[in-house]
Amino acid sequence: MPTDLVLYRRLAFIVVALLLQASMIASQQVNPELLGHYWRARWITCPGAPAHDVSVCYFRKTFTVPSPPGNFVIHVSADNRYQLYVNGKRVARGPARGDLNHWRFETVDLAPDLRAGTNLLAAVVWSYSDSAPMAQLSYRSGFVLQGDTAGESSVNSDQSWKALLDSARSLVSPSAGGVEGYYAAGPGERVQGSQYPWEWQSAGFDDSGWKPAAELQRAGPRAIQDTESSWMLVPDTLPSQEETLQRLARVARTQGITVSPDFPAGHAPVTVPPHSDASVLLDQSFETTAYPELEVSGGQDARVRITYAEALVDSKGHKGNRNQIEGKRIQGLYDEFLPDGGSHRSFEPLWWRAYRYIQVDVHTGDAPLTLEDLRGYFTAYPFTVAAAFDSDDPVLKKIWDAGWRTARLCAHETYMDCPYYEQLQYAGDTRIQALISLYVTGDDRLVKNAIDLLADSQTPEGLTQSRYPSALPQYIPPFSLYWIGMMHDLWWYRGEPEFIRPFLPNMRHVLAWYRSHLSSSGLLNRLPWWPFVDWTDDFQDGDPPQQPGGQSSILSLQYAIGLREAADLEAALGDPEQAKQDRALAARIASTVYTACWDAGRRLLADTPAKQHYSQQANILGVLAHAIPTANQRAVMEQVLQDTTLTSASYYFRFYLFRALKKTGLADRYLSQLAAWREMLDEGLTTFAETPGETRSDCHAWSAHPDFDLLATVAGIESAEPGFSKVTIEPHLGELRRLSASLPHPRGLIRVSYQRQGDVLAADVTLPPGLSGSLTWNGQRRPLHPGQQHLELKPTARTPAASSATAR
Repeated sequence: MPTDLVLYRRLAFIVVALLLQASMIASQQVNPELLGHYWRARWITCPGAPAHDVSVCYFRKTFTVPSPPGNFVIHVSADNRYQLYVNGKRVARGPARGDLNHWRFETVDLAPDLRAGTNLLAAVVWSYSDSAPMAQLSYRSGFVLQGDTAGESSVNSDQSWKALLDSARSLVSPSAGGVEGYYAAGPGERVQGSQYPWEWQSAGFDDSGWKPAAELQRAGPRAIQDTESSWMLVPDTLPSQEETLQRLARVARTQGITVSPDFPAGHAPVTVPPHSDASVLLDQSFETTAYPELEVSGGQDARVRITYAEALVDSKGHKGNRNQIEGKRIQGLYDEFLPDGGSHRSFEPLWWRAYRYIQVDVHTGDAPLTLEDLRGYFTAYPFTVAAAFDSDDPVLKKIWDAGWRTARLCAHETYMDCPYYEQLQYAGDTRIQALISLYVTGDDRLVKNAIDLLADSQTPEGLTQSRYPSALPQYIPPFSLYWIGMMHDLWWYRGEPEFIRPFLPNMRHVLAWYRSHLSSSGLLNRLPWWPFVDWTDDFQDGDPPQQPGGQSSILSLQYAIGLREAADLEAALGDPEQAKQDRALAARIASTVYTACWDAGRRLLADTPAKQHYSQQANILGVLAHAIPTANQRAVMEQVLQDTTLTSASYYFRFYLFRALKKTGLADRYLSQLAAWREMLDEGLTTFAETPGETRSDCHAWSAHPDFDLLATVAGIESAEPGFSKVTIEPHLGELRRLSASLPHPRGLIRVSYQRQGDVLAADVTLPPGLSGSLTWNGQRRPLHPGQQHLELKPTARTPAASSATAR
């Protein structure tokens, strides 16, 4: 086992390597001087702003340019968050989430919005303190803006900026709206219009009463000598988040007022009389993540409450069919706006909301209130869909669409398990999300960001945190193995050796932690922290059955799989001798599991050597870890599908079930395993849920994996070698007669089209330049070359036609 000194040296190496890597990525945008020296700008705050309590600060800075510049590049960050305006136009939001040792800053070219003469920079900066989302780390309230060169130095943040401490905004606890279950995504907001500095970001605003900003400390990049900054700044490598106008679909219900169906389109203002109560329920028709913006006039002393929900609930708190509203009510996170009586007042929360339904409840005082408009601005990571899927089963296209919407709403400046309740980047969820991103869009930037962030969370003892960034540390040991799996997936589908290689020391550190927990039996001892494997009624809090000393076949097999994936990375990118050691240990663990846990009578792996519990999970992993002899694997998976006494895999773990079906030649059963996803659509879900039944979250990333498998398994497009340098295509059509699909490859687009008549498959395949591979059907294998090709494959005498469609 490596000594502590060696481990710490490895950690130091990875820190430096990541810094250099981040600098290289940003080198075309950031003046190199700013990556190696202190900045001229200072971190600033509002005079009187609390360091560690809730605050909202406004900043303004006027400056002049003699003529519109060709470029005017600045770098900006804040704690917790900021919005930046130029001459009244919002040009940036941020910073992307990280930790204090890797605090992101965004780079923005202001030139397109500058004009000759006087210009205005304005920013709102807020800190939610203890009420901040769990994913938001923080030191204290602060703001920094640095010009890229001397030409932009006039806007550097310092005492020349003016500041105002907000008195209009306060926070609303999620529990006030009846949010139930674990919630970690942040509060609602209440804005008192009479105290709000309307038009504060415009050039004509009178800021003569504002005070000079208070300076905090020098700003500087990560890894400079004797840093004096509490925030170690690194460039944000992600693009700006998408923001697109998104209109609500319909008025679903009203009370106390008549509302035109044209109101959601912004064409039919609604006036609520004095001393009245009115309610309007609006349906987006699908779940979304958006910045809602309410525009009103009048209504002094009125109260407007805006409640957001994924679904309505009945008197028992049950959701039922998401399209049905009769007898149901809304409950959930809400914002409140108290108008000041002015005209065309716009209210927008500082952070986006997740919702399908929005309800606006109005209580007026002596003055009428006019609801002029309520609109949303959809926001998410700016993925561009490059893949496509179509077949003669129209429901599969609906599954594809709902799956992509699920994945999209769970991807912002980090991946997220769910957009409504947590907004946390869990490694187990993220591995699945990353594969969907690569297959549907070909964009690997958020994947790399996730790998990087999870590496930042690694502790000296070896584990990465289960979710990161997270203000509350949490450790799920198997999720550290999934982090290794994420790197393996990136290597297999994209290559990226220069990105992955610096993480190999971290990977070895994870495996060393596991190795220290191996028992003399060859299985893992009982693991500390939370050994979560799957949400299922038979696993206590997601933990698999264990004996007093551990001895879990499931956890041991996950370790063996992690070792195999690490060995692949070592052999290709690192230490070949270490690869041999990892493979040998993986084989020993797999053999030990089989010897200790194989039940010859049931012909299944048990969850422990005591053989008192049996699960799909243990046998799925037994196949994937090569613990079960190859000759027996198919029969085991047949039994996994048929034996109703086994602990069943959740939506999440069915991703690994499908990997095992594919490995054992049962991939033609894949489509018949999508009943749960069809049922979710029948229940009116427009995204895929966390769990069956009365689920907490209606949009949970780990349930979106059909979007990967419709391409990789049903259309059968898979990488045959690391970096997708060759392709293997083996469709598993089940009962489908027609299918067409495409997916992005690093060299271009792969396109396939299949027509099946009887036992004959007609296939049209287009590969991008430089890519070759093979097409397999019913045991026949045909070579593929770059460009277009048409192939017809018939069953051979040795391969019965039924073998391509084993299940119905």
